[in-house]
Amino acid sequence: MPATTCFSPEIETMERSDLDSLIDERVRYTVQYAAEHSPFYRRWFKENRIQPGEIRVHEDLLSLPLISGKTIREHQPPVTKNFEFLSTDWSNIFSIQETSGTSGTPKGFFLTWDDWKRYAEKYARSFVSQGFTQKDRIVVCASYGMNVGANTMTIAAQRIGMGIIPIGKCSFDSRILKNYRPTSIVGSVFKLIHLGRRLRAEGVKPAEIAIDKLVAGGESFAEESRKYLADQWGCPVYNTYGSTEGTMCGECTELAGLHVPEDIVHLDVYDPRMQGFVRDGDCGRGILTTLLPPGGKSGMLLLNYDTEDTTLVISRGRCRCGRTHMRIHTPQREAETAWIFGNALGRVDVEAGVFQPENMEYITGEYEAFIYDGESPDEVVFHISVECMDPDRCDRKLVENQLIGRFLKYKPGLASQYHDGKLKISINFTGPGGLELHNQKGRPKRLIDRRKRA
Repeated sequence: MPATTCFSPEIETMERSDLDSLIDERVRYTVQYAAEHSPFYRRWFKENRIQPGEIRVHEDLLSLPLISGKTIREHQPPVTKNFEFLSTDWSNIFSIQETSGTSGTPKGFFLTWDDWKRYAEKYARSFVSQGFTQKDRIVVCASYGMNVGANTMTIAAQRIGMGIIPIGKCSFDSRILKNYRPTSIVGSVFKLIHLGRRLRAEGVKPAEIAIDKLVAGGESFAEESRKYLADQWGCPVYNTYGSTEGTMCGECTELAGLHVPEDIVHLDVYDPRMQGFVRDGDCGRGILTTLLPPGGKSGMLLLNYDTEDTTLVISRGRCRCGRTHMRIHTPQREAETAWIFGNALGRVDVEAGVFQPENMEYITGEYEAFIYDGESPDEVVFHISVECMDPDRCDRKLVENQLIGRFLKYKPGLASQYHDGKLKISINFTGPGGLELHNQKGRPKRLIDRRKRA
């Protein structure tokens, strides 16, 4: 790929040795900045007997303790008098943001304008890597509230020179697409699927309007649901991963993993079961460290922050697109993973079975799954509910066979337990709106462990 197709070509195509040197320089500055400006880290270094000046290269971060969302909550009101992660004067704070609170009390985040520019830089790189130019107009279906996502995309779009239609939700009227002719939409996979289905009901074929690419974010998804969405809209679907904490990564047009902007955010992978960091290619939790350029300021930085999202490093080599920044597998929330007979089971594993092509003639794609205790201590019941477009004409046997077959195909440990009768799998069929998740507020939880036995 020619360097001109990168938003910041000098940085994005930098040789690995030069990139590592740049990262190390920023690690040193960021650690020193934290020691001088963050009440939390000043005490954290002292309590853990860490000399900030001894942290010289990014490998040194592996010897530091981890912090988590719980750590942040324990060092903000009402637990403490002040926000102890605040790392600059209030006069430098441009905005106050919050996380969604899906995993507990919302975490407060404080951003300087420099923070916003760095956040926007990440999204701008991602957009350009996905083929966006000044000619594009993009509908943003992400919330313009206390989360940073939608606002960050808007600033990034301005820097690229493309137009923004700041809808905020995917429930917008189809006239938006007909009148303004946007070329792309950003939203979660399910929001985009619902939108495509609604357009069809109105007689509008998604593949026949101006949309030529979709950007999916907000939650992880199965490749099967991506393919269904791409077929529905007749265009490629690119994956992004972002958070208020600053973990913004995106796929390029090669679809070979999500590029991490390594000069702005450092990512290691940690296995809590082994209590240690893992090699490239091994799965674990993403551990985030904010990186500041020398002289930079931040309202709130993080060192060795456990995202509680699982991923693995695919490669640190040059991508076919020309970029040299590391690529990672799509992160998945660990909260959406359960363990059955020592085997990990993720929400996306269920989704892959639901979105088998043969199934989608009969079901909407909406699903939820529950894990229960079996009748005996060595039995587990896995209950999956799917939504039929028309319960009277749904080929339930076909859907059941396709779903269970795909689910067990890549889970040999669970397949063995299933064939031995220890894992019971049942499929329930409802009509539109019949799932429990439709009564939930916020992001629906699709995999719920209701076992009472340890």
